[in-house]
Amino acid sequence: MNDEIRKLEPSVLWNHFTDLNAIPRPSKREERAIQFVQDFGLRLGLETIRDEVGNVIIKKPATPGMENCIPVILQGHVDMVPQKNKDVEFDFDKQGINMYVDGDWVKAKGTTLGADNGIGVAAAMSVLSSNDISHPPLEALFTMDEETGMTGAMALKSGLLDGKILLNLDSEDEDEITIGCAGGIDVTINNQYELKKVKKSAVAYTLTVKGLKGGHSGMEIHIGRGNANKIMNRLLWMAQYRFNIRISSIDGGSLRNAIPRESTAVIVMNAKFEKKFKKFIKEEREILKAEYKTTDPDIDIISGSTEKPENLMDKDSQILLLSAVYANMNGIFRMSPDVANLVQTSNNLARVSVKDGEVEIQNLTRGAVDSEKMDLAYSILATYENTGAEITLDGAYPGWAPVPDALINTLLTDVYKKEFGKEPHIMACHAGLECGIIKENYQDVDMISFGPNIRGPHSPDERVQISSVGRFWGLLKNTLASMPKVG
Repeated sequence: MNDEIRKLEPSVLWNHFTDLNAIPRPSKREERAIQFVQDFGLRLGLETIRDEVGNVIIKKPATPGMENCIPVILQGHVDMVPQKNKDVEFDFDKQGINMYVDGDWVKAKGTTLGADNGIGVAAAMSVLSSNDISHPPLEALFTMDEETGMTGAMALKSGLLDGKILLNLDSEDEDEITIGCAGGIDVTINNQYELKKVKKSAVAYTLTVKGLKGGHSGMEIHIGRGNANKIMNRLLWMAQYRFNIRISSIDGGSLRNAIPRESTAVIVMNAKFEKKFKKFIKEEREILKAEYKTTDPDIDIISGSTEKPENLMDKDSQILLLSAVYANMNGIFRMSPDVANLVQTSNNLARVSVKDGEVEIQNLTRGAVDSEKMDLAYSILATYENTGAEITLDGAYPGWAPVPDALINTLLTDVYKKEFGKEPHIMACHAGLECGIIKENYQDVDMISFGPNIRGPHSPDERVQISSVGRFWGLLKNTLASMPKVG
């Protein structure tokens, strides 16, 4: 299946991508991919450094005639978001990605594709392995664990890199050149509840929210797609008061930077409510399908009888939980007043887990303005502080402030116009890129981000446009060849 990917053009890039995608590399478990990149640099006979946390830096001398040009850093992250459809059997710790060509797109069979950021990594590898691409002194920085904490960028020490311009290859729209991004912080709620026994007269049901598109909680938060955790909580909150349902477990969402697509709950109720409950679910299913017909046309609400569980959440804890999750802000908090159509601050209610006396709720709060980001994080904290929960705010990372008049902005814009005959869209994005973190230790490095068209990142709908990869590759090569001399 992956052989057809190797035949695509530019073949050098697609072959490196295919090799990388054959290696399991979910975030925090990407050790084999790190070793793969390190071995790659050593095989080329290039200076290869692996730092304490697992970032890999490969250095390549300039091509003849460009020794005195401004040195460049190519940067991407080796980890990927492991998301799959529930009906797909796949082990991200053991299997490589199953890819296929669909018209002008490369997709994966029921899982994330890893184009975020595998295409960027493959592009950097292609430059490193080339013999015919003009470039200045070059460093390729391959970071680890970008998707679940920016761990690699956070731990990158000063003094390892000599470059003065950093090309981040982790953007997802070929018409856009990114010069700034949002920061973020994790807001995590942990609580305990008392376990209660299920009455013999009770009946049990499984309730499932599925069919949502999900996606990247930064780049696609503005689309208004359904959040499975919010929808599930809405149903449970109403059913609690109408049918006195009791919760045994909830399992909703997975990763903090992915809009949750699915949620499943096990509930019990008195048998006398069964008929009305089934009617309620049928009605709510149609209401939700109407509400989300544009953004999530495949949304589905399914209920079915199941084996009776042993334990339930105590009623007081259940009331507090459902009320707090209902009030938990999700989606856009504020649009930028200065940049058209840019989300300034948002929150993703990413994960809700209720099981065996333990509650865990995960939020990822993003913001381009740090004070506003923290204001939103504190509002979520306040939502839960009267529930007796332990609330932690951690994993904070800075945004990347735009520098519109930086040399690389002008240079890349000029190359883009010559290449495509039109102006690129210069923008800041709501996703978290590593540039802001890296810049804290490399203040004198100018940074910019660009890439091919990637759609549906962080979801099984992830896909990358083949033709745009070719254009991205040409833009990268011409940018490197256009680097001016130092001074």
